[in-house]
Amino acid sequence: MRVTKITILLVLALSMSACSMFRSKKETIDTMPEDRLYASAHNSLEYSDYSAAEKAYQRLIARFPSGDVNEQAQIELAYAQYKDNKPDDAYSTINRFIKTFPTHKHADYAYYLRGMINFDRTGGVIERYLQRGSSASTRRDQGFNLTSFDDFSQLTRRYPNSAYATDARQRMIFLRNQLATFEINVAEFYLRTKAYIASADRAQYVIEHYQQSPQTADALAILTRSYVALDRKPLAEQSRKVLALNYPNHPYLTDDTWPHSPSIWRKAIPFSGHH
Repeated sequence: MRVTKITILLVLALSMSACSMFRSKKETIDTMPEDRLYASAHNSLEYSDYSAAEKAYQRLIARFPSGDVNEQAQIELAYAQYKDNKPDDAYSTINRFIKTFPTHKHADYAYYLRGMINFDRTGGVIERYLQRGSSASTRRDQGFNLTSFDDFSQLTRRYPNSAYATDARQRMIFLRNQLATFEINVAEFYLRTKAYIASADRAQYVIEHYQQSPQTADALAILTRSYVALDRKPLAEQSRKVLALNYPNHPYLTDDTWPHSPSIWRKAIPFSGHH
């Protein structure tokens, strides 16, 4: 009798073990039901295993090509790619989502994420830590800045009461100032090389397009200097009056040689913004 009991227990144990092994073999991203596959992908995302999350979300989207879970998976896939430092993939995924589901309940977040993807491509890691407004990042191609600004602008325009709108507006201010600084850097370069028409054009562009940026004062000063050099005295006097009225403490008003060319030693300092 004792031998029989032991035999039965062994058979049951082996049977349970076999069932467990069989079940674990079945539970893969290729065989999991939709709810468990989404839970697995989301769990990987929560634990910052972005590569595993990306793989699971992609399989879910392929296996279950419609429905609420599929739509949510697309958003979370874009976020996983963004966090995994794959901005091109993330931008493509979220852009496709916005085009496919323009009225989705989380469309505001999709616009916000799209803006964030390019926002994080607007400068290097060192420059972000240094927080240098006149750093080399403002001298780079401003394509990502412009695209990010446009994405945040669409969010605030379409969804002004969104939970993400306030942060988006703050980032737009930062991007606007970056874009204006870039134009001022170029205008100063033209001024130093005596390309006065070009420096005037750049300064005028800042005045017209970035009126609320701090760089407007510099733009007025550069515009005044350019008009003086071009012997356009009435225009120079007009722009100087506007500068004095709105920015009475600007250094140009007491030093008509402003802005000064950076010294050769200043140019040699890495990340100084004068290369």
